[in-house]
Amino acid sequence: MSTPGLSTPGLPEQAIRERARLGAAAAFPPDGAYGQTLFGAEPGAGTGDPLDAFRLAQPVFMPLRLEKLIELGREPLHTDVDLSANVGGFSSPLPLYLSAFGSTRAAGTEQVLGASRQAGRLGIPMVIGENVVPITGYGRAGEQTQRSVLARIQSYTGELPDGMGGLAVQQSTEDADAEVWNLVYSDPGARPLLESGRLAFELKVGQGAKPGLGGMTVLDRAAAARVDEQFAIEEVFGPDADRVLRCGSAGTVTEEILRQQVRLMRNNYPRAKVWVKLHPGRDIAQAAAVAWEAGADAVTVDGAEGGTGWAPTIAIQRVGLPLGECLLRIGRSGGRPLASGRIWEGGRAAVCLALGASAVGLGRAALVAADEDPERGLTRLVECLALELRMLTSALGKYAVSALAPEDLWAPGTAGPPSTSGAHGLSAPGSARARQREGALSHD
Repeated sequence: MSTPGLSTPGLPEQAIRERARLGAAAAFPPDGAYGQTLFGAEPGAGTGDPLDAFRLAQPVFMPLRLEKLIELGREPLHTDVDLSANVGGFSSPLPLYLSAFGSTRAAGTEQVLGASRQAGRLGIPMVIGENVVPITGYGRAGEQTQRSVLARIQSYTGELPDGMGGLAVQQSTEDADAEVWNLVYSDPGARPLLESGRLAFELKVGQGAKPGLGGMTVLDRAAAARVDEQFAIEEVFGPDADRVLRCGSAGTVTEEILRQQVRLMRNNYPRAKVWVKLHPGRDIAQAAAVAWEAGADAVTVDGAEGGTGWAPTIAIQRVGLPLGECLLRIGRSGGRPLASGRIWEGGRAAVCLALGASAVGLGRAALVAADEDPERGLTRLVECLALELRMLTSALGKYAVSALAPEDLWAPGTAGPPSTSGAHGLSAPGSARARQREGALSHD
């Protein structure tokens, strides 16, 4: 029995009382926000995200600007910056791709189809997320076509210019049971992508919003009854509630399992490219190296800031490495990863590219933009981001976004550009190694 007026200085009293009232349901955001809110880590003090600390630092002397001046026969402008990129084996006019939207309600509405159409029109690659087929079907024979994989494919390819972009389709543990990749690989609607080399399959090892956990959604009891043999169903909202939590498996991965899965994908789907999506684990550099060595065409690094779907609040707040830390650990000793996690403007994108990413993904920002305007919102968001990227790259005296490098970055607490030689050469802003290095230099 509670004591009226009892207070607890030094403890979050309201959060404790909420848990006392709601039990397990308090581990998640308010269920009334499901389907309308895109959840992910919030920026601010304590996140430790190097991307928030880095500044772009241009030199005074710019030999590459001189090269461009000679090439053009005039002083170069930001409009001369080349933003084209190879994104996981696909040609793209921009170093961008549309991140995966899975089966959550917020990603199953007209916004996701609007974002798909606009991504196709822009010519940037797009990823279709996990668990869409088990929940809504593939889109044939009277299935729910509005939210299906087939509807997303058609929305994207219907606008896609020849030779540009590409489609990556994720598969998780439950998707494997539904044979998602087999369905897409044999689909006549996907044949133009396959024949033009613009189809990829992405093995989902993990995700940024809830690293180490599988996909989660909130379902009504009728919907849950249709998938209870494929997913775990939990009564976190109470036995009398009309909604339940649906949990997917995170899957088990070791070095050898990952290596063999990539090789199996290349063997079973020889005409499709192989992508691997990693969650922000502490051994991210090792995992990326294994995937690349096994033959992956792309490795996607999803930082702890990433996410659009339902996740435990504590996982969003406290689990996983920030995206910048992941990129610092991977460095430039191997391939160039794709990167996602709170990307919405040119500055954060430029820092990711300078740290070694080949392209960045738009997730929550893309859905919000499509929600603002289903026909032009994402296009305008990308236009603004592209202008910022061109201006920032030009300010650094470079005229191809692919030329951005660690030398272009500085952060408080460091005495020079960050080290990106991998986990053993780590020099993140504010890290013990960075402070030690700064102290040593101050005594030279």
